Amino acid sequence: MTTLTLAKGLNQGLHDAMDEDPQVLMMGEDIGKLGGVFRITEGLLDDFGADRVIDTPLAEAGIIGTAIGLALRGYRPVCEIQFDGFVYPGIDQIINQLARYRSRTHGRQSLPVVVRIPFGGGIGSPEHHSESPESHFVHTPGLHVVACSNPHDAYWMIRQLIACPDPVIFFEPKRRYYAKGEVDTSAPDLPLFSARIVRPGADLTLLTYGPMVQTCLDAARVASAEGRDVQVIDLRSLSPFDMATIRDALKRTRRAIVVHEAHRTLGPGAELAARLDEELWGELDAPVLRVTGYDTVYPPSRSEKGYLPDAERVLDAVDKSFDY
Repeated sequence: MTTLTLAKGLNQGLHDAMDEDPQVLMMGEDIGKLGGVFRITEGLLDDFGADRVIDTPLAEAGIIGTAIGLALRGYRPVCEIQFDGFVYPGIDQIINQLARYRSRTHGRQSLPVVVRIPFGGGIGSPEHHSESPESHFVHTPGLHVVACSNPHDAYWMIRQLIACPDPVIFFEPKRRYYAKGEVDTSAPDLPLFSARIVRPGADLTLLTYGPMVQTCLDAARVASAEGRDVQVIDLRSLSPFDMATIRDALKRTRRAIVVHEAHRTLGPGAELAARLDEELWGELDAPVLRVTGYDTVYPPSRSEKGYLPDAERVLDAVDKSFDY
């Protein structure tokens, strides 16, 4: 076991994947000499050279389109989108090309492309730097969508994603980049698309991912002091959901709240709540509730504290669930 920040976990995972497979390439704006805005690719240029760590123009459509061509020739490109809101110029390539290729070729051709996206708010950034656009990609057939929340998962998920034969959108919680945790580099402890129970509990389940995992753990600790045993599940995978783990948890706690920064309307929580209503009707003691970002454009940084879900909002939802 070693202690790393989430950022260093990603960096080490990328390094080990490149060292293991010469077909793995990095592509993105300022990822080479600078090492990326958040230094996730720091040192990779020195170790693997400019042919494998490629500083691209400021052109997300070009980054994704080039990655598609490289994947068709047998490479495994990893694209970095510098900030969440910058992905939109590349969304045409992602949705109309990357996500469709396996279907278009009747399963004969896969595209092992990883698109890394730092996401979420809480770092005091301007417009286009603090968004949670995961719903666009969860809604798109042909893409896997995952999010890490801790250094151990950061290390192993990026390695598992690179080995995946299909395109994956990988959301990294930028405000947790410098949170530290233990990383066991000997072997992964979960399959790629599995949820993780990060805090067991018997009374209610919080379903969350990315930056909100720590927020939910904070809320669960406060709830514990009030006599409520709250379970926290890190979904990790948003497409597909690990419904087996989720269903098993809710059959025991019989109450659930979904927490995420993305917009409330048609966000991942809406789909999860609908699916649980369909599959567990009659087994829950309260409706599945949601604590989310608001249905507005992300506010200026000085106002983001009032926009982002916090432990207090989660605890208010816990109270509401037990009022039923």
